[in-house]
Amino acid sequence: MTRMFSVKKIFLLLEFLFTMIVYAQIPTGYYSTATGSGYTLKTQLYNKIKVQTVLSYDALWTTYATSDRDNQYENDNTILDIYSENPTGVDPVIFIYITNQCGSASQSNCYNREHIVPQSVFNSASPMVSDAHFIPPVDGSVNTLRSNNPHGNVATATSTTLNGSKSGTSAVPGYTGTVFEPLNEFKGDIARMYFYFATRYENTVASYVFDMFNGTNNQVFTTPFLNMLITWHNQDPVNAREITRNNAIYNRQNNRNPFIDHPEYVAMIWSTTSDNQSPTSASNLVASNIATTSLTLTWDASTDNVGITAYEVYMNSLLKTTVATTSCSITGLVENTSYSFYIKAKDLAGNVSANSTTLNATTLQFFDIIPPTIPSNITNSAKTTSSLTINWSNSSDNIGVTFYDIYVNGVLKTTVNTTSAIITGLTGLTTYSIYIKAKDAAGNISIASSPINLTTCNCF
Repeated sequence: MTRMFSVKKIFLLLEFLFTMIVYAQIPTGYYSTATGSGYTLKTQLYNKIKVQTVLSYDALWTTYATSDRDNQYENDNTILDIYSENPTGVDPVIFIYITNQCGSASQSNCYNREHIVPQSVFNSASPMVSDAHFIPPVDGSVNTLRSNNPHGNVATATSTTLNGSKSGTSAVPGYTGTVFEPLNEFKGDIARMYFYFATRYENTVASYVFDMFNGTNNQVFTTPFLNMLITWHNQDPVNAREITRNNAIYNRQNNRNPFIDHPEYVAMIWSTTSDNQSPTSASNLVASNIATTSLTLTWDASTDNVGITAYEVYMNSLLKTTVATTSCSITGLVENTSYSFYIKAKDLAGNVSANSTTLNATTLQFFDIIPPTIPSNITNSAKTTSSLTINWSNSSDNIGVTFYDIYVNGVLKTTVNTTSAIITGLTGLTTYSIYIKAKDAAGNISIASSPINLTTCNCF
């Protein structure tokens, strides 16, 4: 089977373009109770995601029908195996759903169920044994190669798989056993599975013996492994494939991996040191799309040792709005008025940057060149020997009509600000031609209404 490298790249680009659309599938209010930080937040998440539909171990095969198909790289709907996928070229092996399903076999023809936290750690107990959030389908022989060893950075490889994953001596500080290291492309995926396990099973994890665990239910991981997982998480961000998997498993189990939906939770819970470092100042603040009552601000992103969570936008030294992106629209301004703006960046720990350089911008002055509509429906409601009373329908205007000019026999007779007028100083039993023009505040004048001929009476 031949696959073109350029096609794979196209799908990877599309993956990022659709990431935010997929994010919208998080159920409304799912994380409404996740309001804390540190281990308090972790417990709040535990209380949410422990509410789960527990499926059987064999039900994992059905879950994989929607959770782990390759619709991002080759886009061929085969099983996406993180231990055999080649993200930048042709896969060394492929697995067809159901056809290549098996318990254990050679790398060339089998995928099985890989417990990222080995079954032996929790004695194959339920619900852990069948929780798809940390059990992806993988190459059978690579699963055997990994065995029950921790995931970690390899110092010296003793075995390398067909896609470049490797097993070997540990480069994790303080750990001298064998570790298994996946491709960089999937390190964040695996880290977030570990963070899920530590949170979902907070009530029992302290009793589990595993080289990566420290025997607590809060930090869960030894500090060297925790630091490594945080690094993997930060260097390999969440992508559309993970989000699709999270949604598919939610549809089966009715719980989610919160660290896929909200990657920032990792730092909020497991920051191993106090973050006292403020972000850098935002730079290159620019105003564009300047109109009479609005404008758009854009700026270059700040940097931070952990991560930026928000930007505060100040107008005339007062906080105007807070946004998560590097642009915002400012509305409700006054025409032909000067405003000053600056930005402050905030990080996960609440540290705030110094002000950006102040930008001064002036809104445009409004020039109204649109005349009112033509007055209509002129009627005569009363007449005397020397006067006529007329009424008409309102004209409309983009800003507002201010006056109506009344013309008699082609000469301006009077100006009023209502839709009625009494025309005086006339002669009895005389016919007069009358029309009206509407005027707005900018001095724009409408086309004259259709003239109406009215005759005074000989009244005594």
